[in-house]
Amino acid sequence: MNVAASRPPIVTGALLVRMATVVASSIGFFLPFAVVPEYAERSSGATAAGAANAALLVTTVAVELAAPALVARIGYRWALGLGLLALGAPTLVLMASSDAAVVIAVSALRGVGFAITVVAGGALTAELVPASRRGEGLALVGLVSGVSALVGLPAGSWLAQVAGYDAVFAVTAAVPILSVLTVPFLPGRPAAAGRAAGVMAGLRTPSLMWPAAIFAASAAGTGILCTFVPLAVRGGPLWLAPAALLAQSATATLAKWVAGRAGDRRGHEGLLLPGLLLSAAGMAAVSLTSWSVSVMVGAAVFGAGFGVLQNATMTVMYARVRPEMFSTVSALWNAAYDSGMAAGAFAVGLLAPFTGYPPALLITAVLMAAALPLVRNARRIPAAA
Repeated sequence: MNVAASRPPIVTGALLVRMATVVASSIGFFLPFAVVPEYAERSSGATAAGAANAALLVTTVAVELAAPALVARIGYRWALGLGLLALGAPTLVLMASSDAAVVIAVSALRGVGFAITVVAGGALTAELVPASRRGEGLALVGLVSGVSALVGLPAGSWLAQVAGYDAVFAVTAAVPILSVLTVPFLPGRPAAAGRAAGVMAGLRTPSLMWPAAIFAASAAGTGILCTFVPLAVRGGPLWLAPAALLAQSATATLAKWVAGRAGDRRGHEGLLLPGLLLSAAGMAAVSLTSWSVSVMVGAAVFGAGFGVLQNATMTVMYARVRPEMFSTVSALWNAAYDSGMAAGAFAVGLLAPFTGYPPALLITAVLMAAALPLVRNARRIPAAA
């Protein structure tokens, strides 16, 4: 028997079209991410700057939980198209006004659009990838998204410096809007017939919530590293903070790919424990902020654990539901990601003034390790019908 012939291809025409919307949504989200707060701060002060991205993230999480109902009602194409339009078009308003209320309202609308895009798009991706190679396929799409985000974030700041804010806002609007032209070439609704379940049903399903909780624990660490590593290593080498963040991002991207391939062959549930252990060990090493080598190695180890859990938890959750519930899984997973990052950064922000950064980071590592019993629960619970 030809082994290669027995493995269905991952990359199809439909998946390539889907990748175009992945790139568009990542650029639409990350290109202005650091620019909008600066734009708001120049005219309305630091409070408006913080409120802009807060509105973006809060509405993203809130709408992610409501988006499955929309996807079930109008289908993948309409939901994805609507999300892309809402992500890009409101940015054009910023070319006419920098008023704080306008900036916050635009950010909130963009959060709505991004939430719909990631929920509908995530569910569609899971359907387009063969079940037997879903881990590898999700890793491939995640790589496309990650590289787009990695390029988009600094590119926005650069473009604002060389061409002005309006150029950033114009590109941010144009890319998602133009990508809507590709949406008609995507599937409209789940291939399998059946009644879709909402987010509340997902929240009552332990076989979905345990993996989501494990991922949220690691995502909290990502929010902490991105927010506080530059502050925690202040006074050390100037290269340390950017190098550590780059190491975390690079190893996470590589680990997603490795985990996808390994999980498809040996089972994704078995990756939950090493992923969480690597996350906790990496954070513990980062807490030794006076040792540059420890911070670098810790960031890389944490990134590896986070990347493993990104892929493994998502793949496990999709494997436990029917196709008509893919949007519910996408919503729960993305909400775990975003809320975990926000909660981690918020908690350490409250704790660090009393303990200092090294103890706060070490406490985070201990709390991650305390989540290890969740792995046993996540692996023991049988897949949902």
